[in-house]
Amino acid sequence: MSSELLDALLMLEKEKGISKDILLDAIEAALISAYKRNFNQAQNVRVDVNPELGTMRVFARKDVVDDVFDPRLEISVEQAKSINPNYQAGDVLELEVTPKDFGRIAAQTAKQVVTQRVREAERGVIYSEFIDREEDIMTGIVQRQDARFIYVNLGKIEALLPAAEQMPNESYKPHDRIKVFITKVEKTTKGPQIFVSRTHPGLLKRLFELEVPEIYDGTVEIKSVAREAGDRSKISVYSENEDLDPVGSCVGPKGQRVQAIVNELKGEKIDIVKWSKDPVEFVANALSPSQVEEVRVNEEEKATVVIVPDNQLSLAIGKRGQNARLAAKLTGWKIDIKSHSDAEKLGLFNNQPLFNDKEDFEDDELSTEEID
Repeated sequence: MSSELLDALLMLEKEKGISKDILLDAIEAALISAYKRNFNQAQNVRVDVNPELGTMRVFARKDVVDDVFDPRLEISVEQAKSINPNYQAGDVLELEVTPKDFGRIAAQTAKQVVTQRVREAERGVIYSEFIDREEDIMTGIVQRQDARFIYVNLGKIEALLPAAEQMPNESYKPHDRIKVFITKVEKTTKGPQIFVSRTHPGLLKRLFELEVPEIYDGTVEIKSVAREAGDRSKISVYSENEDLDPVGSCVGPKGQRVQAIVNELKGEKIDIVKWSKDPVEFVANALSPSQVEEVRVNEEEKATVVIVPDNQLSLAIGKRGQNARLAAKLTGWKIDIKSHSDAEKLGLFNNQPLFNDKEDFEDDELSTEEID
């Protein structure tokens, strides 16, 4: 140990973000281990490190007792009083036992232990930083790829992008810059492990927060998100300010805001609809871009029958049922879509009951369940 110890600790604290106190604790633990191993001592000891002076001292700690059974750990009351008359049974006495050549041996022996503690402390700092970033968005750089993961450099650590969380319409090349959604931060024996996603609905929500100031400041609220990553998404928005158009705020001037998000998601189509607490209005909005004639609601079943013009039926259902499926996910309501002609045949315009029975709805060829 030298007088430069303090400077070294302060440098590590500044460069690595590790507390000086953590490093001192690591050094003291390493020196205790070195002392016991190199000097064949099994006694209880304490090491005092003074970084300002660059000094270290080893103290043997012994319990003051009436009857001594282990002289390495205990000292009699009489012996203790000969050192200091104020000692009594139950006290702990400390005697300095620093060997002359301890500094050299300690420096050699403690290096590996200190390095390990520094590494653990660094991992702890990284974990603390990223655990607060769960469900947040970050920009990373693609590093490499194997059969299971794409490895994305987030600055201090490589995150794992599993195959199931990769967008089907994207290819990832080394050095590509991509935005990812942090889904999980785990503490492992090898350090923190960060899992990220490009398909999570939360990524879409965070992208809108970045691009739309009204969402970031809370003027416009994202109520729900439904997403089929790489293909199409729906997002519902709401504002308590009646003079503000929440959909227009998200679209932006000449569509610039939503287009920036579409570009980030490599062409994924995004429908922005206005949220409403009225399920009739909300379900009708959610089926955008199709037109809706009427929405009938069954509160008990949390189900709806939606009547659309004949020429809008395929648009309302969407390719492979996608539009109806996303609308159902967005609203949380089952959606059964009928064309105007079918509704007339079923007598829905003559006060026909909404559902003859639960089975009719579940077996209908256009029900949300079968669309899925």
